[in-house]
Amino acid sequence: MTTTAHYEAIVIGSGQGGGPLAQAFANAGRRTALIEAKHVGGTCVNEGCTPTKTMVASARVAHLACRAQGYGVQFKRSSLALNMETVRKRKRDIVDSFRAGSEHRIKATENVDLILGRATFRGPKTVEVLLNGPRPHHETDGNSNTGMDTTLTITGDLVFVNAGCSPSRLDVKGACRTEGLLDSTSIMELGDVPRHIVIIGGGVIGCEFAQMMRRFGAKVSLVQRGAQLLPREDTDVADEVRRIFVDAGIEVYLGATTNEVSNVTLGQIVVSVTQGDGTPKSILCSHVLAAAGRTPNTADLGLESAGVEVDKHGFIRVDEHLATSAPGVYALGDIKGGMQQTHVSYDDMRILRHNLVTHAQSGERASVQGRLVPYTTFIDPQLGRVGMTEKEARALNPPRNVKVAKMPMAYVARALEMDETNGFMKAVVDADTKEILGFACLGVEGGEIMSVVQMAMMGGLTYDELENAIFAHPCLSESLNNLWGFLQ
Repeated sequence: MTTTAHYEAIVIGSGQGGGPLAQAFANAGRRTALIEAKHVGGTCVNEGCTPTKTMVASARVAHLACRAQGYGVQFKRSSLALNMETVRKRKRDIVDSFRAGSEHRIKATENVDLILGRATFRGPKTVEVLLNGPRPHHETDGNSNTGMDTTLTITGDLVFVNAGCSPSRLDVKGACRTEGLLDSTSIMELGDVPRHIVIIGGGVIGCEFAQMMRRFGAKVSLVQRGAQLLPREDTDVADEVRRIFVDAGIEVYLGATTNEVSNVTLGQIVVSVTQGDGTPKSILCSHVLAAAGRTPNTADLGLESAGVEVDKHGFIRVDEHLATSAPGVYALGDIKGGMQQTHVSYDDMRILRHNLVTHAQSGERASVQGRLVPYTTFIDPQLGRVGMTEKEARALNPPRNVKVAKMPMAYVARALEMDETNGFMKAVVDADTKEILGFACLGVEGGEIMSVVQMAMMGGLTYDELENAIFAHPCLSESLNNLWGFLQ
């Protein structure tokens, strides 16, 4: 049976942008539907930031425990051992807590109906939902059969798509037939540490899991098609990450093409690779992680029925105000392409809330143009970055008088005290105006140091103002007094 209801706003996807956006409309007194196909909280809470960073924390504790003797700490009564079941349970408990909190806040909000099911456009501003369970109680007439309808069709004055992305499938020979092939979600459900895992893809996901699994005790081989790890970064940053990984015992193959994966015996997988110099190599392993990107969840949304255009990769096309090609339909978060970051999705929500809720009558329109987006890659040491890379700054047209300051973390007092001296910090500036164009910190708490520089950039501070600021000694931020002495 199919029933129909009308809402002033429909939000597809309850991620870190979709959930708060639905609440914003509901709190403004506008009847709102929030549709979620799987779990409240989206990728971040359930399969991305929250679980991965929880496991990264466990891996760091294991790493520090192995280094304890160097700090003068010895384990006399017990040997060091990893319990993967406990790691997994800790991850699950935190995910469940975050998810339950998000769901509770949504259900406690008046004027919003949380509809659990899979959404498909059936026309302009018309969405059909294949329900996971009973439809919203207020839509029933008290008849139990009606309450168990499997399909609900809803229409909306405005529709917002926040349906996110999923791990891309490994597109190589034999992948679809290989047992033991993991993605960024299933790898976190392993009950035991892999004996030897091959990770295909050297971006953020591949790098974070490579180091994590190595610290858990697995042998790790990291296969990257590109010429460097973390292709978004400057070469010197990527080279330093590679050095840190190799020093930790991770095998890194750059410029390498994966040709085939296949099971050879029970629990044994062979990965056939052509290395950067053209020589073939076969890697025998127990597990393979496909970490070569993420694919937008647009294939089954019926976007063509709504008149919503996508690009060649399936991402929804939007303008600077996040409007799609269909009137009254907007997209936010990962599904629209660009940087796939939780904080980007949340800022998308703020733009839409400003334009369509809080300042809808003012004529003021917020935009994605010119926003300063930071990010942190949670390897150890962390890589925090904001603004331009050196390569981007030197490619500006018209050109600017670009200078670079680069200082090893071994020159930072606090890093020395902590014995955390891997990496460096790097600032890109305009020497004429003293404007900070970009900053990267590959170092202990690199994301936090980056955030200090981000605040300076947001406030229009010049680099010499940071150089002469008073920072508490001996905090990591104090290094921002000294960095500029390396300007070249």
